[in-house]
Amino acid sequence: MRSPSADKTAPHGAGSVRANWEQFTLLVAVNAFVGATVGIERVLLPLLAEREIGLASRAAILSFIVSFGLVKAIANLFAGRMSEHWGRKKVLIAGWLFALPVPAIILLAPSWSWIVFANVLLGINQGLCWSTTVIMKIDLAGPERRGFAMGLNEASGYLAVSAAALASGYLAGSLGLRETLFWMGEIIAVSGLLISALFVRESLHHVHFEARQTPGGQQRSFAEVLLLTSWKDRALFSVSQAGMVNNLNDGMAWGLLPLYFAAQGLSLERISFLAAVYPAVWGSMQLVTGGLSDRTGRKWMIALGMLVQAAGILLLVMGTEFGTWAVAAVLLGLGTAMVYPTLLAAVGDVAHPSWRASAVGVYRLWRDGGYAVGALLAGSLADALGMRWAIGAIGALTLLSGLIVATVMYETHQRPC
Repeated sequence: MRSPSADKTAPHGAGSVRANWEQFTLLVAVNAFVGATVGIERVLLPLLAEREIGLASRAAILSFIVSFGLVKAIANLFAGRMSEHWGRKKVLIAGWLFALPVPAIILLAPSWSWIVFANVLLGINQGLCWSTTVIMKIDLAGPERRGFAMGLNEASGYLAVSAAALASGYLAGSLGLRETLFWMGEIIAVSGLLISALFVRESLHHVHFEARQTPGGQQRSFAEVLLLTSWKDRALFSVSQAGMVNNLNDGMAWGLLPLYFAAQGLSLERISFLAAVYPAVWGSMQLVTGGLSDRTGRKWMIALGMLVQAAGILLLVMGTEFGTWAVAAVLLGLGTAMVYPTLLAAVGDVAHPSWRASAVGVYRLWRDGGYAVGALLAGSLADALGMRWAIGAIGALTLLSGLIVATVMYETHQRPC
């Protein structure tokens, strides 16, 4: 089924951030709400599991990230395909509807299984909403500013993750863990839904116009796009594995680091600060790295970013004091900022507009599957060998991923002379 707007002639400002700045800015704001929805959990849920639910196993505590990551990965896959057939806006609104009950479930949860279920719904929300804002910005931006567009999108989301993590940590000291999660979560979800429903406009007609102007647009089945993005194309394979490992280490940072820092005797305020520094650097630096990849290319920005992440993770293991851990969080955020928008821009470079949304969905399937893999691996290793060994193993995998990009990937962006 095609959107009625798909038959329009050239939309005003097709392929230009400047000409479409009003909708583009609105989508930046929407993605900030998407990021804040998950940001409020980054400090509080692992501590809630340990202090109120009474879980001792690290693997059991990290189970909420496993459910979140698996469901988000699958939702990403369907978001791309559905947005090609039903339109972007409908998928965006549907995603917000799944977020509405999450805070209430956490507030009333009598057991950890309720919270795991709440994160299933949150995973659907994140997969549908974040994927759709990415796809809509690619629709509006055009090929010349794609890295810049992805930098803005990811910056807004992860700066909001940082701000929400910091605010929730401080508010929980007076309101309580569950109450903070409830009130912040409901306000964010309702705001995101209303803005998306009332003010966001459909962007599908932009991509249909671009597809008519771009050669090589033969139709591809979903199976073809899945295989091409996952394995057959060297650049898309490199991007998919790097995205997966990136979120593998982010899953470790989300679920294990608050417990690791707490075990070192840090206060809730200091843990919140460290949990916020990483996404703050990640979010803010994407304003630079996304546009920089439009000028310098994608491959080496991704490879070097993975190596910087690995250095930050290994410094977490070697450090023994707050200042060292803060430097490690900055390095982890900087490396992730180099990688995150560049990976999305590389997918946009390679994929034809006619199947680009599906390719973004497949890439995000692998990327966010990393949350589940990272949580399972980090939790199991932490229970068996200790948290320090678990963190070190994740750092080694991140180093390996960067080397794969350096040796396998080809450059995807035609840089201006």
